[in-house]
Amino acid sequence: MSKSEITLVIADDHPMVRAGLKSMLAASRINVVGEAGDGQGALEMVKKLQPQVVLMDIRMPNVDGIQALEAIRAAKLPTKIIMVTTYRSTSYLLRSLSAGAAGFVLKDISREELLAAIYSVADGSSLVDSHFLQDVLRSLEESEGNKEESPELVEPLTAREMDILKLMVEGLTNQAIGDVLGLSAGTVKGYAQTVIHKLDTTDRTQAAVKAIRLGLVK
Repeated sequence: MSKSEITLVIADDHPMVRAGLKSMLAASRINVVGEAGDGQGALEMVKKLQPQVVLMDIRMPNVDGIQALEAIRAAKLPTKIIMVTTYRSTSYLLRSLSAGAAGFVLKDISREELLAAIYSVADGSSLVDSHFLQDVLRSLEESEGNKEESPELVEPLTAREMDILKLMVEGLTNQAIGDVLGLSAGTVKGYAQTVIHKLDTTDRTQAAVKAIRLGLVK
């Protein structure tokens, strides 16, 4: 395996979907090392093959994708999981993120977007379909009575960190945030990691959701 190659498992109960995803990933630096038809099969395959990334369908028989995700995280396996679904479900998104998903994409995603998602997650970032994420954040912002009581953070966010957080909530990449604020992408990445830590979350998406729920960002 070359250094740039990414090993990946596809978990979906429909053979045609697995074949379609595998075809989309052809002629890339992604090596599909296995396929599974349900969550239990995905869990066993991850334990055996330890791929870098799994594309995990949510709705599968026996053990569904979120249950498999929870089992993989509980086993402390390093594999990154991207949840894949047809359904624009806020519940699915929030449950997936809470269970430790590194990404969440819809099945109508383009080949270029799918490749970008896999590369991003394999590189240690988190990625959620940006349009869907904005829909979820708007629904959280508009719903009544769902804001948590806003406790003082152990380490308050600085003015610059608040600037970064607001743009993270808008779904901007590190490079795009840097372009807006006149910073390098590397500097933005450092700020973003500090914001994620101060909010006691594990990735950008969870930080954005928590920021809305706490009323830090409107």
